[in-house]
Amino acid sequence: MKKNIPVYDIKYFSAYKNNGILVSRFGTYAQQHTHLHTAHRHSFYHLVFFTKGQGKHQIDFDTFNVSPNLIYFMVPGQVHSWNFTSEPDGYIINFSASYFSSLLLQPDYLSKFSFFSGNAQQQVLHLDEKASSKAIDIFEAILKEGENQQLWNDDLVKTLLLTLFIQIDRTADAAKHLPKNNYNDTILRNFQQLIEQNYAKLKLPKQYAALLYITPNHLNALCNEFLGISAGKLIRNRIILEAKRLLVNLDLRVAEVAFKLNFEDQSYFVKFFKKYEGLTPDKFRKQYISDPYGTK
Repeated sequence: MKKNIPVYDIKYFSAYKNNGILVSRFGTYAQQHTHLHTAHRHSFYHLVFFTKGQGKHQIDFDTFNVSPNLIYFMVPGQVHSWNFTSEPDGYIINFSASYFSSLLLQPDYLSKFSFFSGNAQQQVLHLDEKASSKAIDIFEAILKEGENQQLWNDDLVKTLLLTLFIQIDRTADAAKHLPKNNYNDTILRNFQQLIEQNYAKLKLPKQYAALLYITPNHLNALCNEFLGISAGKLIRNRIILEAKRLLVNLDLRVAEVAFKLNFEDQSYFVKFFKKYEGLTPDKFRKQYISDPYGTK
């Protein structure tokens, strides 16, 4: 029987230089932690930039091809795995949720970047040669700082990381995902944050609209115009994602998953899941365990 998906904390890994961050060349990291090729979760932020290698990687049950000049980002709690068909290399950075707290006054600063949205489709990016070259320079500078004992070293690493995030966000053209209008941008970001905090309790757009002090019609119009998805579907997608994350934990019965997501009973949860996924929770669980990458 396949084991439940483990959750790894930043303390599990050898420190790069200071507590709360690990930086490494990816080839070395992948060889040292071969068990991480199978599905697992992180309690920290995680990013990888590939300079070589082929295969597949999966974030929250969405599968992507591995190729040079690809970079992906992950937020705490996401389910992830790799399956390489040729030897990979590149760079990996893991950092704790509190790593930037001493430098940034805004606790939600990282959520401004589209690739830290928690939406897998926004978290995987192919960089052109110019952007890749800039990213490599920053990764190398961060690795070099790992050997440096000079004053302000850790703050410089944090600054280099933020520089990388800003450059990647510009390259990714975040305007495709969120509007440039500050008011609309704020409304949609707040909506997404509220979903993250309340998806198990609040399941209707009108409940979120009330918290945002706008009408349900206005909220739905903003979502359709700028995100290409209705407000209701955005909420449902988050509920289904969490259901999948829970279902791959074999210690939990379907009834317990339904309870954790505040469904009235198991039958209602099963109908809900099947309506939007096309298969029952039990079928999904068995299918994922036998063929996580959907190759059969």
